[in-house]
Amino acid sequence: MKPHYELSGPAEAPVVVLGNSLGTTTALWERQLSVLHRRFRVLRYDHRGHGGSPAPAGPYRIDDLADDVLELLDSLGLARVSYCGVSMGGMVGMWLAGHAPERIERLVLCCTAATFASFQPWVDRAAAVRSAGTGSIAPTAVGRWFTPEFRERSPEVVASFEARLSEVDDEGYASCCDALASLDLRSVLPAIEAPTVVISGVDDQATPKECGRLIAEAIPGASYHVVAGAHLANVESHEEVSAIIEAHL
Repeated sequence: MKPHYELSGPAEAPVVVLGNSLGTTTALWERQLSVLHRRFRVLRYDHRGHGGSPAPAGPYRIDDLADDVLELLDSLGLARVSYCGVSMGGMVGMWLAGHAPERIERLVLCCTAATFASFQPWVDRAAAVRSAGTGSIAPTAVGRWFTPEFRERSPEVVASFEARLSEVDDEGYASCCDALASLDLRSVLPAIEAPTVVISGVDDQATPKECGRLIAEAIPGASYHVVAGAHLANVESHEEVSAIIEAHL
């Protein structure tokens, strides 16, 4: 399935692909664009059922979401790119770097995990969304994406993310939860050859910094950074995260 995408920046520059977290759209990366456009052509895309992408029948696996990226790259004639992903986008990045190493130049993994201690929360969330829609879980989910301090000083930003999550296709979102409920990328990590940087938010509850540390330890030569913020650290600490991404790429 070819996802909806947005391609921007200098036409002849090397391409970096930006992968979103569960429940977000290409808007997740708006704070990184001004920095990345200085040196890169930026390819943003929406996961299945998110933003402008269709929602084929589920359940999905991470393999399916990664295959969508490969189909997009093929359609655009892009043989090799760098990839940055937040949360579920980072999981897709790990799969790509491990299973299609010839396609990934450099890798940035932000606020993500290779597996989960328990898959039951994803099973429960998928069931809740299929029963009552994404709007029913939006306040709780988005409440974990930002620190209380950020929510207090930037309520309009939080509200915009909550609104976008509420618009995600119910079955598409639930099927992405199914993908997370079967996630285990630990065996892939030692095979990743692309130079990798891992970033964690110090107050991330969804993918605690320990998850990032374990990824960085398993990928040969990976570097690891902890920044201020919660699950969407690229929003809350956008200047620091953008600087880390630019330096690595």
